[in-house]
Amino acid sequence: MLFSSLTFLFLFLPLVLLLYFIMPSRTLKNLLLFLSSILFYAWGEPIYVVLILFSTFSDYMLSKMVQKEKDNDNPKKAKRYFILSLVINIGILSFFKYSGFLISNINSTLGLSIPSHELPLPIGISFYTFQTMSYSIDVYRGHVRAQEKFLPLATYVALFPQLIAGPIVRYITIEDELENRQESLSLVANGARRFIIGLGKKVIIANQMGMIADSIFNNYNQNAGTILTWFALICYAFQIYYDFSGYSDMAIGLGRIFGFHFLENFNYPYVAKSITDFWRRWHISLSTWFRDYIYIPLGGNRKHAIRNLFIVWFLTGLWHGASWNYIFWGLYYGILLAIEKYFIKDLLNKIPKFLQHFYALFFILIGWALFRIEDLGQLGKVLKTLFVYRSIDIRTLVLTYPNIFYAVPFTILAVLGSGPIFNILSTKLKVKSGSVVTLARDICIVGVLAMSIVFLVGETFNPFIYFKF
Repeated sequence: MLFSSLTFLFLFLPLVLLLYFIMPSRTLKNLLLFLSSILFYAWGEPIYVVLILFSTFSDYMLSKMVQKEKDNDNPKKAKRYFILSLVINIGILSFFKYSGFLISNINSTLGLSIPSHELPLPIGISFYTFQTMSYSIDVYRGHVRAQEKFLPLATYVALFPQLIAGPIVRYITIEDELENRQESLSLVANGARRFIIGLGKKVIIANQMGMIADSIFNNYNQNAGTILTWFALICYAFQIYYDFSGYSDMAIGLGRIFGFHFLENFNYPYVAKSITDFWRRWHISLSTWFRDYIYIPLGGNRKHAIRNLFIVWFLTGLWHGASWNYIFWGLYYGILLAIEKYFIKDLLNKIPKFLQHFYALFFILIGWALFRIEDLGQLGKVLKTLFVYRSIDIRTLVLTYPNIFYAVPFTILAVLGSGPIFNILSTKLKVKSGSVVTLARDICIVGVLAMSIVFLVGETFNPFIYFKF
Protein backbone atom coordinates (compact mmCIF):
# COMPACT_ATOMS: atom_id res chain seq x y z
CA MET A 1 0.00 0.00 0.00
CA LEU A 2 1.30 3.42 -0.91
CA PHE A 3 1.00 6.51 1.26
CA SER A 4 0.09 8.34 -1.94
CA SER A 5 -2.88 6.10 -2.73
CA LEU A 6 -6.56 6.86 -2.31
CA THR A 7 -7.01 3.59 -0.41
CA PHE A 8 -4.46 4.66 2.21
CA LEU A 9 -5.68 8.26 2.44
CA PHE A 10 -9.42 7.61 2.65
CA LEU A 11 -9.71 4.12 4.13
CA PHE A 12 -6.67 2.71 5.92
CA LEU A 13 -5.34 5.85 7.65
CA PRO A 14 -8.68 7.28 8.89
CA LEU A 15 -9.73 3.88 10.26
CA VAL A 16 -6.39 3.34 12.06
CA LEU A 17 -6.47 6.86 13.52
CA LEU A 18 -10.04 6.45 14.75
CA LEU A 19 -9.29 3.15 16.46
CA TYR A 20 -5.93 4.34 17.79
CA PHE A 21 -7.28 7.35 19.66
CA ILE A 22 -10.14 5.44 21.26
CA MET A 23 -7.85 2.69 22.57
CA PRO A 24 -7.75 3.00 26.38
CA SER A 25 -4.21 1.77 27.04
CA ARG A 26 -0.68 2.00 25.63
CA THR A 27 -0.55 -1.78 25.17
CA LEU A 28 -3.72 -1.75 23.06
CA LYS A 29 -2.45 1.21 21.04
CA ASN A 30 0.78 -0.65 20.31
CA LEU A 31 -1.16 -3.80 19.44
CA LEU A 32 -3.29 -1.82 16.99
CA LEU A 33 -0.19 -0.24 15.42
CA PHE A 34 1.47 -3.65 15.10
CA LEU A 35 -1.57 -5.39 13.57
CA SER A 36 -2.38 -2.50 11.23
CA SER A 37 1.28 -2.37 10.16
CA ILE A 38 1.21 -6.07 9.33
CA LEU A 39 -1.97 -5.49 7.31
CA PHE A 40 -0.31 -2.52 5.60
CA TYR A 41 2.65 -4.70 4.62
CA ALA A 42 0.51 -7.70 3.66
CA TRP A 43 -1.58 -5.50 1.35
CA GLY A 44 1.20 -5.71 -1.22
CA GLU A 45 3.11 -8.86 -0.24
CA PRO A 46 1.12 -11.18 2.08
CA ILE A 47 3.55 -14.10 1.84
CA TYR A 48 6.52 -12.06 3.10
CA VAL A 49 4.74 -11.15 6.34
CA VAL A 50 6.16 -14.44 7.62
CA LEU A 51 9.66 -13.18 6.81
CA ILE A 52 9.39 -9.93 8.74
CA LEU A 53 7.80 -11.75 11.70
CA PHE A 54 10.59 -14.34 11.72
CA SER A 55 13.26 -11.64 11.50
CA THR A 56 11.69 -9.73 14.39
CA PHE A 57 11.19 -12.79 16.60
CA SER A 58 14.72 -14.13 16.03
CA ASP A 59 16.26 -10.77 16.96
CA TYR A 60 13.97 -10.52 19.96
CA MET A 61 14.98 -13.94 21.30
CA LEU A 62 18.69 -13.72 20.48
CA SER A 63 19.03 -10.22 21.93
CA LYS A 64 17.40 -11.40 25.14
CA MET A 65 19.99 -14.19 25.27
CA VAL A 66 22.77 -11.67 24.61
CA GLN A 67 21.46 -9.51 27.46
CA LYS A 68 21.19 -12.48 29.81
CA GLU A 69 24.78 -13.61 29.16
CA LYS A 70 26.07 -10.04 29.52
CA ASP A 71 24.27 -9.74 32.86
CA ASN A 72 25.83 -13.05 33.91
CA ASP A 73 29.26 -11.75 32.93
CA ASN A 74 29.65 -14.29 30.15
CA PRO A 75 30.83 -12.23 27.15
CA LYS A 76 31.84 -15.23 25.00
CA LYS A 77 28.33 -16.68 24.99
CA ALA A 78 26.85 -13.22 24.46
CA LYS A 79 29.08 -12.78 21.42
CA ARG A 80 27.96 -16.13 19.97
CA TYR A 81 24.29 -15.18 20.19
CA PHE A 82 25.06 -11.76 18.72
CA ILE A 83 26.96 -13.27 15.78
CA LEU A 84 24.09 -15.69 15.17
CA SER A 85 21.69 -12.74 15.03
CA LEU A 86 23.90 -10.98 12.46
CA VAL A 87 24.24 -14.18 10.40
CA ILE A 88 20.45 -14.60 10.27
CA ASN A 89 19.84 -10.96 9.28
CA ILE A 90 22.60 -10.79 6.68
CA GLY A 91 21.71 -14.28 5.45
CA ILE A 92 18.07 -13.36 4.81
CA LEU A 93 19.03 -10.11 3.10
CA SER A 94 21.71 -11.80 0.98
CA PHE A 95 19.47 -14.69 -0.09
CA PHE A 96 16.58 -12.54 -1.25
CA LYS A 97 18.53 -9.59 -2.60
CA TYR A 98 21.97 -10.76 -3.76
CA SER A 99 22.04 -14.51 -4.41
CA GLY A 100 20.60 -14.21 -7.93
CA PHE A 101 23.08 -11.45 -8.81
CA LEU A 102 26.01 -13.48 -7.43
CA ILE A 103 25.01 -16.69 -9.24
CA SER A 104 24.44 -14.79 -12.50
CA ASN A 105 27.94 -13.30 -12.35
CA ILE A 106 29.53 -16.66 -11.46
CA ASN A 107 27.74 -18.27 -14.42
CA SER A 108 28.78 -15.57 -16.87
CA THR A 109 32.40 -15.49 -15.61
CA LEU A 110 33.03 -19.24 -15.40
CA GLY A 111 30.63 -20.41 -18.11
CA LEU A 112 28.55 -22.39 -15.62
CA SER A 113 24.81 -22.98 -15.44
CA ILE A 114 24.09 -22.84 -11.72
CA PRO A 115 20.33 -22.44 -11.33
CA SER A 116 19.15 -19.38 -9.43
CA HIS A 117 15.87 -18.59 -7.75
CA GLU A 118 13.43 -16.08 -9.21
CA LEU A 119 11.82 -14.95 -5.96
CA PRO A 120 10.56 -11.35 -5.90
CA LEU A 121 12.41 -8.99 -3.58
CA PRO A 122 10.48 -8.40 -0.34
CA ILE A 123 9.45 -4.74 -0.16
CA GLY A 124 11.53 -2.70 2.28
CA ILE A 125 13.77 -5.61 3.30
CA SER A 126 16.90 -3.43 3.35
CA PHE A 127 15.23 -0.91 5.64
CA TYR A 128 13.73 -3.20 8.25
CA THR A 129 16.78 -5.50 8.26
CA PHE A 130 19.05 -2.53 9.05
CA GLN A 131 16.65 -1.51 11.82
CA THR A 132 16.67 -4.94 13.48
CA MET A 133 20.45 -5.14 13.08
CA SER A 134 20.91 -1.76 14.74
CA TYR A 135 18.84 -3.02 17.67
CA SER A 136 20.91 -6.20 18.02
CA ILE A 137 24.19 -4.29 17.75
CA ASP A 138 23.14 -1.69 20.31
CA VAL A 139 22.08 -4.42 22.77
CA TYR A 140 25.43 -6.18 22.34
CA ARG A 141 27.33 -2.91 22.77
CA GLY A 142 25.34 -2.09 25.89
CA HIS A 143 23.79 1.09 24.45
CA VAL A 144 20.30 -0.27 25.18
CA ARG A 145 18.94 -3.16 27.17
CA ALA A 146 17.14 -5.96 25.35
CA GLN A 147 13.38 -5.48 25.22
CA GLU A 148 11.68 -7.91 27.60
CA LYS A 149 8.29 -7.78 25.88
CA PHE A 150 7.78 -8.83 22.28
CA LEU A 151 5.01 -6.37 21.38
CA PRO A 152 7.01 -3.12 21.79
CA LEU A 153 9.87 -4.50 19.70
CA ALA A 154 7.50 -5.88 17.06
CA THR A 155 5.74 -2.50 16.93
CA TYR A 156 9.10 -0.78 16.43
CA VAL A 157 10.11 -3.04 13.54
CA ALA A 158 6.76 -3.18 11.77
CA LEU A 159 5.62 0.42 12.39
CA PHE A 160 3.99 1.25 9.06
CA PRO A 161 5.05 4.91 8.73
CA GLN A 162 8.69 3.87 8.25
CA LEU A 163 8.41 0.17 7.44
CA ILE A 164 9.03 -0.05 3.71
CA ALA A 165 11.07 3.02 2.72
CA GLY A 166 12.54 4.47 5.87
CA PRO A 167 13.90 6.57 7.32
CA ILE A 168 15.95 3.94 9.14
CA VAL A 169 14.75 4.50 12.70
CA ARG A 170 17.00 3.11 15.40
CA TYR A 171 15.48 1.45 18.42
CA ILE A 172 17.47 3.70 20.75
CA THR A 173 15.77 6.76 19.20
CA ILE A 174 12.23 5.71 20.12
CA GLU A 175 12.90 3.20 22.90
CA ASP A 176 11.18 5.28 25.56
CA GLU A 177 8.37 6.40 23.25
CA LEU A 178 7.35 2.82 22.50
CA GLU A 179 5.77 2.59 25.96
CA ASN A 180 5.79 6.14 27.34
CA ARG A 181 4.97 8.46 24.44
CA GLN A 182 2.42 11.23 24.81
CA GLU A 183 0.04 12.09 21.99
CA SER A 184 -1.33 15.62 21.74
CA LEU A 185 -3.48 17.79 19.49
CA SER A 186 -0.39 19.87 18.72
CA LEU A 187 1.57 16.81 17.57
CA VAL A 188 -1.37 15.65 15.46
CA ALA A 189 -1.62 19.06 13.77
CA ASN A 190 2.14 19.28 13.16
CA GLY A 191 2.23 15.71 11.93
CA ALA A 192 -0.67 16.28 9.55
CA ARG A 193 1.01 19.36 8.09
CA ARG A 194 4.27 17.47 7.59
CA PHE A 195 2.44 14.54 6.00
CA ILE A 196 0.58 16.78 3.54
CA ILE A 197 3.79 18.59 2.55
CA GLY A 198 5.41 15.21 1.88
CA LEU A 199 2.38 14.05 -0.10
CA GLY A 200 2.56 17.20 -2.24
CA LYS A 201 6.28 16.73 -2.84
CA LYS A 202 5.63 13.20 -4.00
CA VAL A 203 2.46 13.62 -6.07
CA ILE A 204 2.75 17.14 -7.45
CA ILE A 205 6.49 17.30 -8.14
CA ALA A 206 8.18 13.87 -8.04
CA ASN A 207 5.62 12.11 -10.22
CA GLN A 208 5.73 14.82 -12.89
CA MET A 209 9.53 14.87 -12.92
CA GLY A 210 9.53 11.08 -13.12
CA MET A 211 7.29 11.00 -16.18
CA ILE A 212 9.68 13.32 -18.02
CA ALA A 213 12.80 11.38 -17.01
CA ASP A 214 11.21 8.06 -17.94
CA SER A 215 10.03 9.34 -21.32
CA ILE A 216 13.64 10.10 -22.23
CA PHE A 217 15.64 7.40 -20.42
CA ASN A 218 13.32 4.47 -21.09
CA ASN A 219 14.32 3.19 -24.54
CA TYR A 220 17.00 5.89 -24.64
CA ASN A 221 17.97 7.24 -28.05
CA GLN A 222 21.12 9.33 -28.50
CA ASN A 223 19.13 11.49 -30.90
CA ALA A 224 17.60 13.03 -27.78
CA GLY A 225 20.65 15.28 -27.83
CA THR A 226 22.93 16.62 -25.14
CA ILE A 227 20.74 19.41 -23.75
CA LEU A 228 17.67 17.19 -23.47
CA THR A 229 19.71 14.40 -21.84
CA TRP A 230 21.00 16.83 -19.22
CA PHE A 231 17.43 18.03 -18.68
CA ALA A 232 16.26 14.43 -18.19
CA LEU A 233 19.02 13.92 -15.63
CA ILE A 234 17.94 17.07 -13.78
CA CYS A 235 14.33 15.84 -13.82
CA TYR A 236 15.46 12.50 -12.38
CA ALA A 237 17.50 14.30 -9.69
CA PHE A 238 14.36 16.17 -8.66
CA GLN A 239 12.22 13.03 -8.95
CA ILE A 240 14.36 10.96 -6.58
CA TYR A 241 14.75 13.85 -4.12
CA TYR A 242 11.07 14.75 -3.92
CA ASP A 243 10.06 11.08 -4.05
CA PHE A 244 12.28 9.99 -1.18
CA SER A 245 12.23 13.16 0.92
CA GLY A 246 8.47 13.33 0.40
CA TYR A 247 8.12 9.78 1.72
CA SER A 248 10.38 10.66 4.67
CA ASP A 249 8.23 13.73 5.40
CA MET A 250 5.09 11.58 5.34
CA ALA A 251 6.73 9.00 7.62
CA ILE A 252 7.92 11.66 10.09
CA GLY A 253 4.49 13.32 10.01
CA LEU A 254 2.65 10.06 10.67
CA GLY A 255 5.11 9.28 13.46
CA ARG A 256 4.29 12.63 15.10
CA ILE A 257 0.56 11.93 14.92
CA PHE A 258 1.12 8.70 16.88
CA GLY A 259 3.49 10.40 19.35
CA PHE A 260 6.84 9.30 17.86
CA HIS A 261 9.72 11.64 17.01
CA PHE A 262 11.71 10.22 14.10
CA LEU A 263 14.97 11.96 13.21
CA GLU A 264 15.23 14.04 10.04
CA ASN A 265 16.39 12.23 6.90
CA PHE A 266 17.06 15.16 4.52
CA ASN A 267 18.43 18.66 4.92
CA TYR A 268 18.22 20.41 1.52
CA PRO A 269 20.93 18.27 -0.12
CA TYR A 270 20.97 20.22 -3.38
CA VAL A 271 22.29 23.34 -1.65
CA ALA A 272 25.46 21.39 -0.78
CA LYS A 273 28.82 22.95 -1.61
CA SER A 274 30.76 19.68 -1.70
CA ILE A 275 30.15 15.98 -2.02
CA THR A 276 30.95 15.57 1.67
CA ASP A 277 28.33 18.21 2.46
CA PHE A 278 25.82 16.46 0.19
CA TRP A 279 26.14 13.19 2.09
CA ARG A 280 25.61 14.97 5.38
CA ARG A 281 22.27 16.14 3.97
CA TRP A 282 21.03 13.19 1.86
CA HIS A 283 19.47 10.02 3.38
CA ILE A 284 20.96 10.94 6.73
CA SER A 285 19.67 7.82 8.47
CA LEU A 286 21.58 5.54 6.06
CA SER A 287 24.78 7.61 6.12
CA THR A 288 24.89 7.68 9.91
CA TRP A 289 24.05 3.94 10.06
CA PHE A 290 27.09 3.06 7.94
CA ARG A 291 29.24 5.55 9.86
CA ASP A 292 28.31 4.22 13.29
CA TYR A 293 28.10 0.50 12.55
CA ILE A 294 30.69 -0.02 9.79
CA TYR A 295 33.09 2.92 9.31
CA ILE A 296 33.94 3.69 12.95
CA PRO A 297 34.26 0.00 14.02
CA LEU A 298 36.64 -0.55 11.08
CA GLY A 299 38.87 2.21 12.47
CA GLY A 300 37.25 5.33 11.02
CA ASN A 301 39.78 8.08 10.37
CA ARG A 302 42.26 6.63 12.84
CA LYS A 303 43.38 3.54 10.94
CA HIS A 304 43.23 2.63 7.23
CA ALA A 305 40.85 5.52 6.58
CA ILE A 306 40.85 5.18 2.77
CA ARG A 307 40.27 1.43 2.96
CA ASN A 308 37.42 1.98 5.39
CA LEU A 309 35.92 4.65 3.15
CA PHE A 310 35.87 2.37 0.13
CA ILE A 311 34.44 -0.56 2.09
CA VAL A 312 31.60 1.64 3.32
CA TRP A 313 30.82 3.03 -0.12
CA PHE A 314 31.01 -0.36 -1.79
CA LEU A 315 28.48 -1.60 0.77
CA THR A 316 26.38 1.56 0.35
CA GLY A 317 26.14 0.93 -3.38
CA LEU A 318 25.37 -2.74 -2.83
CA TRP A 319 22.70 -1.87 -0.24
CA HIS A 320 20.80 0.03 -2.92
CA GLY A 321 20.61 -2.88 -5.32
CA ALA A 322 22.08 -6.08 -6.72
CA SER A 323 23.40 -4.56 -9.92
CA TRP A 324 26.79 -3.36 -11.11
CA ASN A 325 25.61 0.19 -11.68
CA TYR A 326 24.86 0.56 -7.94
CA ILE A 327 28.29 -0.79 -7.05
CA PHE A 328 29.92 1.64 -9.50
CA TRP A 329 27.75 4.42 -8.05
CA GLY A 330 28.97 3.64 -4.52
CA LEU A 331 32.63 3.44 -5.56
CA TYR A 332 32.21 6.65 -7.57
CA TYR A 333 31.25 8.47 -4.38
CA GLY A 334 34.02 6.73 -2.46
CA ILE A 335 36.54 8.13 -4.95
CA LEU A 336 35.03 11.63 -4.86
CA LEU A 337 34.97 11.73 -1.07
CA ALA A 338 38.58 10.48 -0.85
CA ILE A 339 39.71 13.16 -3.35
CA GLU A 340 37.89 15.86 -1.38
CA LYS A 341 39.24 14.70 1.96
CA TYR A 342 42.88 14.25 1.00
CA PHE A 343 43.55 16.45 -2.04
CA ILE A 344 41.16 19.36 -2.72
CA LYS A 345 39.54 20.21 0.62
CA ASP A 346 41.55 23.41 1.12
CA LEU A 347 41.13 24.44 -2.52
CA LEU A 348 37.35 23.99 -2.34
CA ASN A 349 37.14 26.22 0.70
CA LYS A 350 38.98 29.01 -1.14
CA ILE A 351 36.90 29.21 -4.33
CA PRO A 352 33.66 31.27 -4.50
CA LYS A 353 30.59 29.61 -3.00
CA PHE A 354 28.68 29.54 -6.29
CA LEU A 355 31.55 27.54 -7.85
CA GLN A 356 31.53 25.15 -4.88
CA HIS A 357 27.81 24.69 -5.45
CA PHE A 358 28.23 24.16 -9.21
CA TYR A 359 31.01 21.63 -8.61
CA ALA A 360 28.86 19.63 -6.19
CA LEU A 361 25.76 19.63 -8.42
CA PHE A 362 27.76 18.58 -11.48
CA PHE A 363 29.15 15.46 -9.84
CA ILE A 364 25.85 14.71 -8.08
CA LEU A 365 24.06 14.70 -11.45
CA ILE A 366 26.65 12.36 -12.97
CA GLY A 367 26.13 10.14 -9.95
CA TRP A 368 22.39 10.02 -10.64
CA ALA A 369 23.11 8.80 -14.19
CA LEU A 370 25.05 5.88 -12.68
CA PHE A 371 22.23 5.27 -10.21
CA ARG A 372 19.31 5.53 -12.67
CA ILE A 373 20.56 3.42 -15.58
CA GLU A 374 21.15 -0.25 -14.76
CA ASP A 375 22.02 -1.32 -18.31
CA LEU A 376 25.73 -0.54 -18.66
CA GLY A 377 25.52 -0.29 -22.45
CA GLN A 378 22.79 2.33 -22.21
CA LEU A 379 24.71 4.08 -19.43
CA GLY A 380 27.69 4.41 -21.76
CA LYS A 381 25.47 6.01 -24.43
CA VAL A 382 24.01 8.46 -21.94
CA LEU A 383 27.42 9.49 -20.56
CA LYS A 384 28.77 9.92 -24.08
CA THR A 385 25.83 12.15 -25.04
CA LEU A 386 26.29 14.22 -21.88
CA PHE A 387 29.88 15.08 -22.77
CA VAL A 388 29.97 14.86 -26.58
CA TYR A 389 27.56 17.47 -27.87
CA ARG A 390 24.65 16.28 -29.98
CA SER A 391 21.96 18.68 -31.11
CA ILE A 392 18.22 18.10 -31.49
CA ASP A 393 16.02 20.21 -33.75
CA ILE A 394 12.82 21.79 -32.45
CA ARG A 395 10.54 19.73 -34.73
CA THR A 396 11.97 16.44 -33.44
CA LEU A 397 11.73 17.73 -29.88
CA VAL A 398 8.05 18.65 -30.22
CA LEU A 399 7.04 15.47 -32.04
CA THR A 400 9.07 13.00 -29.96
CA TYR A 401 8.90 14.57 -26.50
CA PRO A 402 5.73 16.72 -26.42
CA ASN A 403 5.46 16.55 -22.62
CA ILE A 404 8.74 18.41 -22.13
CA PHE A 405 6.98 21.77 -22.17
CA TYR A 406 4.43 20.49 -19.66
CA ALA A 407 7.36 19.91 -17.28
CA VAL A 408 8.55 23.53 -17.20
CA PRO A 409 6.30 24.85 -14.37
CA PHE A 410 6.95 21.75 -12.26
CA THR A 411 10.70 22.14 -12.80
CA ILE A 412 10.52 25.74 -11.58
CA LEU A 413 8.56 24.58 -8.53
CA ALA A 414 11.14 21.83 -7.93
CA VAL A 415 14.00 24.33 -8.03
CA LEU A 416 12.27 26.66 -5.56
CA GLY A 417 11.38 23.84 -3.17
CA SER A 418 14.85 22.28 -3.13
CA GLY A 419 16.28 25.11 -1.04
CA PRO A 420 15.31 26.56 2.36
CA ILE A 421 13.50 29.57 0.85
CA PHE A 422 10.16 28.88 2.54
CA ASN A 423 11.81 28.19 5.91
CA ILE A 424 13.74 31.44 5.69
CA LEU A 425 10.54 33.35 4.84
CA SER A 426 8.64 31.82 7.75
CA THR A 427 11.50 32.68 10.11
CA LYS A 428 11.65 36.29 8.89
CA LEU A 429 7.89 36.64 9.14
CA LYS A 430 8.14 35.21 12.68
CA VAL A 431 5.29 32.76 12.24
CA LYS A 432 3.36 32.36 15.50
CA SER A 433 0.45 30.12 16.39
CA GLY A 434 -2.86 31.84 15.64
CA SER A 435 -1.32 34.58 13.49
CA VAL A 436 -2.61 35.61 10.07
CA VAL A 437 0.55 34.16 8.53
CA THR A 438 -0.11 30.80 10.22
CA LEU A 439 -3.68 30.82 8.92
CA ALA A 440 -2.43 31.59 5.40
CA ARG A 441 0.13 28.77 5.70
CA ASP A 442 -2.52 26.28 6.76
CA ILE A 443 -4.82 27.35 3.92
CA CYS A 444 -1.94 26.72 1.50
CA ILE A 445 -1.37 23.28 3.05
CA VAL A 446 -5.04 22.41 2.61
CA GLY A 447 -4.66 23.56 -1.01
CA VAL A 448 -1.68 21.22 -1.43
CA LEU A 449 -3.80 18.34 -0.08
CA ALA A 450 -6.66 19.13 -2.46
CA MET A 451 -4.31 19.44 -5.44
CA SER A 452 -2.57 16.17 -4.51
CA ILE A 453 -5.90 14.34 -4.44
CA VAL A 454 -6.82 15.79 -7.84
CA PHE A 455 -3.49 14.53 -9.23
CA LEU A 456 -3.98 11.09 -7.65
CA VAL A 457 -7.47 10.73 -9.12
CA GLY A 458 -6.28 11.69 -12.59
CA GLU A 459 -2.96 9.86 -12.99
CA THR A 460 -1.67 6.30 -13.04
CA PHE A 461 2.06 7.09 -12.67
CA ASN A 462 2.71 6.79 -8.93
CA PRO A 463 5.81 4.71 -8.13
CA PHE A 464 8.03 5.00 -5.05
CA ILE A 465 11.65 4.66 -6.12
CA TYR A 466 12.97 3.37 -2.79
CA PHE A 467 10.42 0.58 -2.44
CA LYS A 468 12.68 -1.71 -4.46
CA PHE A 469 15.53 -1.28 -1.97
